[in-house]
Amino acid sequence: MITTILSTTPLDTGNTAWMTVATILVLLMSIPGIALFYGGLVRQKNMLSVIMQTMLIVGAVSLLWVAFGYSWAFDDSYAAEGSPLAALIGGWGKSFLHGVRLDTIMPTGIPELTFAMFQCMFALITPALILGAFAERVKFKGYMVFTLLWVTIAYFPMAHWVWGGGFLQQMGAIDFAGGTVVHINAGMSALVMALLVGKRDDYRVGHPILPHNITFVFMGTSFLWLGWFGFNAGSGLAADGLAANAFLVTHVATAAAAMTWMAMDWTVNKKPTTVGACTGAVAGLVAITPAAGSVDLLGAFAIGIITPVVCFFMVAVVKAHFKYDDALDAFGVHGVGGIVGSVLTGVFATRYITGEGGVEGALYGDWHQLGVQLFATAVSIAFSAVVTVVLFAIVDRLVGIRVDKRVEEEGLDIYEHGESAYN
Repeated sequence: MITTILSTTPLDTGNTAWMTVATILVLLMSIPGIALFYGGLVRQKNMLSVIMQTMLIVGAVSLLWVAFGYSWAFDDSYAAEGSPLAALIGGWGKSFLHGVRLDTIMPTGIPELTFAMFQCMFALITPALILGAFAERVKFKGYMVFTLLWVTIAYFPMAHWVWGGGFLQQMGAIDFAGGTVVHINAGMSALVMALLVGKRDDYRVGHPILPHNITFVFMGTSFLWLGWFGFNAGSGLAADGLAANAFLVTHVATAAAAMTWMAMDWTVNKKPTTVGACTGAVAGLVAITPAAGSVDLLGAFAIGIITPVVCFFMVAVVKAHFKYDDALDAFGVHGVGGIVGSVLTGVFATRYITGEGGVEGALYGDWHQLGVQLFATAVSIAFSAVVTVVLFAIVDRLVGIRVDKRVEEEGLDIYEHGESAYN
């Protein structure tokens, strides 16, 4: 992600038009992408609960973002004051987008207002990923309080650490579009929440709870794949060669991951399933995200083949062994995929993409960068896990998180929202 330091660059209409489109594409990842993908995977009686959780995020987090989230992530007032807090959050200077005018232009020639909206979409998709881990068993009220607190305490600061001038960015950690900020952050929180909330009452290892609408799963995957081009190719903030490379490697890694998962599914389970191919595609999208601005075609193929193997093992073997109920494999795909992608960025980054004097990975002789990636990954894992444990304890005590047994049995749609997805 390009730094947010402002410049006197004139407005570039081409870059602005592309970033407007990219912003819309990223919004498609949440609504309708995640809503359909996760909604299709749950049972019919809980379809609307997923839709409402997603809608809550889009509405409420957007308001938090313009109120103070953007300022915490990308303001530089603490840095200008020489405050030690600058390593952790940006400051309060851009609360409610104070000082962000029509003529405030970023270095790539786009309005800062466009950049703020683009980053808002990242803030939306991140907590939406978490809900898949504890689907079908949490109160809407508890989910709402937890999500708003989590975005404030976990997402906004980490966005600053990696993209807004914080300590991980200063160390040289590479995260082009959200491997640590989005996927590891959300994935680790998903695992912790799944463990703390507990299993669904009818969850049995070896007896999967079947999705109610695989067509929705495919449609959601399609929107995610499409939207991810805005997610990754837009993260250079310009319509240029870097965006073209991000577009290419995103597509290739995703295609390779979908085919790899399908091959494993066919080999292990004797059938190539639609859900399996869709899951593989999402794993590829996740893993290429941090690397899209620094790897070439070789890196894309490697990441697209390695990641689904690791994620498949986590979903099919590790989850069954430890018997935790990550309902929609939010950790197994997003958390693990983000970890693999972040680490492999430190292996396959190349100056062929980053340019003369740019970073390169261990494959090309720079083992230091791999060490930086490992450190950033470890920090993300630990921070998200600790924040989630603390917030769960607070929210569960205040409003409660898990629904009653009868509500879980008969479905969240009717009890929580007074509606049925299918009449």
